[in-house]
Amino acid sequence: MKGLIENLIEALTLLPGIGRKTAQRLAYFILAMPHKEAASIARAITDLKEKARFCRRCFNITEEELCSICRSPDRDQRSICVVEEPSNIMVIERSGSFRGTYHVLLGALSPIDGVTPERLKIRELEARIRAGGVEEVIIATNPNTRGEMTAQYIKEILAPYNVTVTRIAYGLPMGGDIEYADEVTLSKALEGRRTL
Repeated sequence: MKGLIENLIEALTLLPGIGRKTAQRLAYFILAMPHKEAASIARAITDLKEKARFCRRCFNITEEELCSICRSPDRDQRSICVVEEPSNIMVIERSGSFRGTYHVLLGALSPIDGVTPERLKIRELEARIRAGGVEEVIIATNPNTRGEMTAQYIKEILAPYNVTVTRIAYGLPMGGDIEYADEVTLSKALEGRRTL
C-alpha cells in the first residue's frame, strides 16, 4: 500500500512539466507548509474545478455565463482574436495591446490525433461572424503545423463573409540576435517584413 507522500508525488506528476524529482520536492515542501497555506492551495484547486466554466460566447474561463471581457462595454466588439486555449488570452492581455474580444477554439486541428473541426469551437466562431458586427478576425493560433492548418481552415470558412481575416506576425523576438535564429523563424520574419 502506498503512503500519503507517494500518493501526492504521483498526483503531482500528472501536472505538465512536473517530473518525479520535482514532484517529490513539491510534496515535501507542501508537507512542511503551515496547514492553513496547504489547505488554501487545496481549496483553490477545488473551487476552480467546481466553479469554473466556459463563457457561452467566447469559451474563455469564467465563473459566470459571460466572461469579464465579453461583458465589458469598453471592448471593441468589431474585432475578435482567435486563440487555441484560454491561457493564450492571459498572455495577450498582459501585453495591453489588444482591446477587442476573443474566441477560444479549445485546441488546434490535428487529424492524426482525431482533432477535427467538429471538435473545436469553429462553428461557434462562424455563428458569431454570421450574426454581424465583426469587421476583423485576428488568428493568433500557435506558429506550428497544427496552428497553421487551423488558421488556414478558419480563413477558408470565413471567406464568404464580409470580414477581414488577419494572422498575427511572427519571426524574430525583440532583442534577439539574427545569428541565433533558426531558418524557419528567419524565413517567417522575412515574410512578415513591413515598410519603415
